[in-house]
Amino acid sequence: MKSSKVQLKLDVAGYLADAKAQFQDLDPKDPSLWPILPRVLLCIAITLFTAGAAWYFYLSDLEVDLQSERDKETSLRADYSKKLLKAVSLDGLKQQREQVQQYVIQLEKQLPSKSEMAALLSDINQAGLGRSLQFELFKPGTEVVKDFYAELPIAVRVSGQFHDMGMFASDVAHLSRIVTLNDLSVAPKGKDGVLTLDATAKTYRYLDPEEISGRAGAQKTKRGGK
Repeated sequence: MKSSKVQLKLDVAGYLADAKAQFQDLDPKDPSLWPILPRVLLCIAITLFTAGAAWYFYLSDLEVDLQSERDKETSLRADYSKKLLKAVSLDGLKQQREQVQQYVIQLEKQLPSKSEMAALLSDINQAGLGRSLQFELFKPGTEVVKDFYAELPIAVRVSGQFHDMGMFASDVAHLSRIVTLNDLSVAPKGKDGVLTLDATAKTYRYLDPEEISGRAGAQKTKRGGK
């Protein structure tokens, strides 16, 4: 038993000595003449170096591309979630849009056309006369044109009883067309409780298609001139 262990130690020592001897006096200019063990280790070293260089110069770029694609996937998932939420609420948004359109149509019906403005002014005048008010001033001003509608201010001065003036303001508010009273000023006029009301009545009308087209053309020409 002891002799076997001694023999094994001798064999290992011999192998190590032989391996050590193979690395002595190696010619670095011609590795093909090296013993088998140094050549094998050299091939392994070259292989490991080549694999490391390939990973550093090629695989590292792929890793960057992979991370970029992962980030893109995250962004696309977030965008998909947002669009999915919009798609789920699409029916509700369509219903709200229909309601808004109906509301806009109702408001447009309350705006007179250009040909109906004279009748509206007559309605305002009749509302005051119907409440026994005396018109001292009823003067339409200069029309102010907006994008899709025009605003007409009317300087109004009437005299009468306070209650009648309140009813006149209520009648104007309930006209079929939109009319507002602005810059109200009430002052006494003589005796018997007679008052004077100064106000600016504003009414609105929608622009005819021809007016909208002409205004758009004028704005385009103005921008082109600049």
